[in-house]
Amino acid sequence: METKKVWFVTGASKGLGFELVKKLLSDGYKVAATSRTVTSLTDAFGEVSESFLPLSMNITDNNDVKSALDKTVGHFGNIDVIVNNAGYGQLGTLEELSDAEARANFDVNVFGTLNVIRNAMPYLRGQKSGNIFNISSVGGYYGGFPGWGVYCSTKFAVAGFTEALAEEARDFGIHATVVYPAYFRTDFLTKDSVKTPENSIEAYEAARSSEKAHLDEINGNQPNDPEKAADVLIQISKEKNPPVHLLLGVGAPEFLNNKIEAITKDARDWESLTLSTAI
Repeated sequence: METKKVWFVTGASKGLGFELVKKLLSDGYKVAATSRTVTSLTDAFGEVSESFLPLSMNITDNNDVKSALDKTVGHFGNIDVIVNNAGYGQLGTLEELSDAEARANFDVNVFGTLNVIRNAMPYLRGQKSGNIFNISSVGGYYGGFPGWGVYCSTKFAVAGFTEALAEEARDFGIHATVVYPAYFRTDFLTKDSVKTPENSIEAYEAARSSEKAHLDEINGNQPNDPEKAADVLIQISKEKNPPVHLLLGVGAPEFLNNKIEAITKDARDWESLTLSTAI
């Protein structure tokens, strides 16, 4: 009989995190779910129970994150799977976005995720097992989207440190996976979930066009089902040798192929200069 694992899911009040928590609870797993407010979780999933622990957590506060993980282990006795899903999209060209806007996106998407990893690892190392899923984006390996540079760079960072984490954690029986979702039909692209630049520069026509397309056209018409994404993550958590890189959804392979082709072409076209530096 399968032993049901204890999951810790951040950003659980909407999007992929919401669908994952819903699926986990329906399948009999034990789940600690975090959001900025407890009511957003209890309204959706119910009050504290033997199988569910809703937690308010400020992901940018290391002490608050540590407290949430401590409460999870105190409630369930252990913790098995970490899903770093909390994050938000920040639109705006590099010139448009202020230092504060850029840093805020990094604080949540990058340093918030690191806070969770830093405080979860002692538990996972102690039991010599566990899975960590860090949710990146197709924008975490292909950044050619005008107006999404800062957001994509946060997701590149998530991919980079997950690769390192996979090597660091391997000797302890812990698996780390960076997940690259394509477009899923969640509320990620709604105006409540994506921040636009406080001071836009209209000269950036490509960025404005991309912004309009994502908010008005792609939103609501994404080709992928988040419930099926939840099924995939659950299945991967059961694998003996899960992947370090998990492309998720229709469209994800095409973005990867575009990146590979672009790098390969540049490398081939400029190989003579690349190798000209030899002593």
